[in-house]
Amino acid sequence: MFVKRSVLALIAVAVSASAQTSTTTHTQNFQFPPVGIASTETIQINVVNHATASSSGTAASCAGTITFTNASGAVIGTATSFTVASGQVLSASLPFSKAGASGARAEIVGSVQLTLSSSTPCALANSLETFDTSSGVTHVFLGASSSDHGGGPFGHQ
Repeated sequence: MFVKRSVLALIAVAVSASAQTSTTTHTQNFQFPPVGIASTETIQINVVNHATASSSGTAASCAGTITFTNASGAVIGTATSFTVASGQVLSASLPFSKAGASGARAEIVGSVQLTLSSSTPCALANSLETFDTSSGVTHVFLGASSSDHGGGPFGHQ
């Protein structure tokens, strides 16, 4: 009888352990193509989280970093860390004056590094734009949207 109860207890523990899920994290990187900016312009990356809360109630959240690099691959400006909930938008900009360029133009590569958790819904869409620093008029717009099945360039739901 004792042996039978012990075996049943071990089976219950094994079934319970196999039913547990583990949370994994990984990083995804999205790089926009190089974009030129002139001395009167600013470059900006925008991110938005289109995910909704999971069926178990876990709030949607995307976390990562936005960076800009010059034509040599060196990081310029200050990297911008972000965490955006469902529907939130965050923007990070770099005016030409902070690009470290010596001429009247500079080639810039913008990138978004996203840290994903398997237990947290995230569907990040991003865009890059350049605009006239004084007037705000947009000159270039590059967009990358999320999707319902996994976030386009980023994420999962």
